[in-house]
Amino acid sequence: MVAHARDSIARGSKSFAMASKLFDRVTRERAWLLYGWCRECDDIMDGQDHGGAMNAVADAQARLSTIRVLTDMALAGEPSGDPAFDGLAVVMRECAIPHGFAHDLIDGFALDAREWRPRTQDDLMRYCYHVAGAVGCMMAVLMGVDPADEATLDRACDLGLAFQLANIARDVAEDDAADRCYLPVQWLVEADIPPGEHMKPWARPKLAVLGQRLAMLAAAHEDSARHGTGALPPRAAWAVLAAAGIYGDIARAVSARGAQAWDSRIVTPRSDKLLWLLRAGLQVPVRAIRWPAATPRPDLWTRPRGRVEALSQPHSSP
Repeated sequence: MVAHARDSIARGSKSFAMASKLFDRVTRERAWLLYGWCRECDDIMDGQDHGGAMNAVADAQARLSTIRVLTDMALAGEPSGDPAFDGLAVVMRECAIPHGFAHDLIDGFALDAREWRPRTQDDLMRYCYHVAGAVGCMMAVLMGVDPADEATLDRACDLGLAFQLANIARDVAEDDAADRCYLPVQWLVEADIPPGEHMKPWARPKLAVLGQRLAMLAAAHEDSARHGTGALPPRAAWAVLAAAGIYGDIARAVSARGAQAWDSRIVTPRSDKLLWLLRAGLQVPVRAIRWPAATPRPDLWTRPRGRVEALSQPHSSP
């Protein structure tokens, strides 16, 4: 299972694979196993092979049902024969991760299965929680955070939100090609962009403003996430700080490129990733001073406590 998960993260995310090397061996292998499950679920839903271009699927609900059944088996400690789901069983058992977070993530896949779209910024943030913030919470518990430490879990959730906002900003064109759009309807209305027109050449300057808006949200949650690193062991904090910088560069690149942000896929060069590993290593000894845990999170969206109800808004267009 560990070898399968290691290969999965190496193929699916070079950034996360690099950052994971900073963990101690046990934490690293557990992180690989959790990633392997997330990657497998994502690939099942989008018809992908370790990410890449999404393929149209005609049986989204059946795929979602498969994920739910296999995940429920894992949470019950029942072997499924699938290394990704069996690996999840190991992580959940060894780290005592609350099962609700796994269900919250699957609820995010359910939204995509029925072609849901966000109407408001709050809708967007709740979607980001389901597909990424919940994973941030799972990772925090995996790294030793007490599940009852809601304040630190909020910071961990922030990092997941930042990652997903960066993904959405970067992937606007790819999502459009797959007939998806995660830009809130209200944002598009405010920008005077008609339904389905946001990738048209004439709309690029307006779209660039929305990309910068996403990047600003990502940056705010990325900064907030750093305030939770004082609760982590040094090596775990090093990995988190490195991942925050590496992935944060994606959102920063979207903002900097403006209307050209979607001409080619944005990637963080290996040299920049290595630089973030160095920067993060230097930040670890002073993290509690530089980013005190008691710092409030003004004006930032906060995950609901307990089991999160999936968004039930029907599919709509701007």
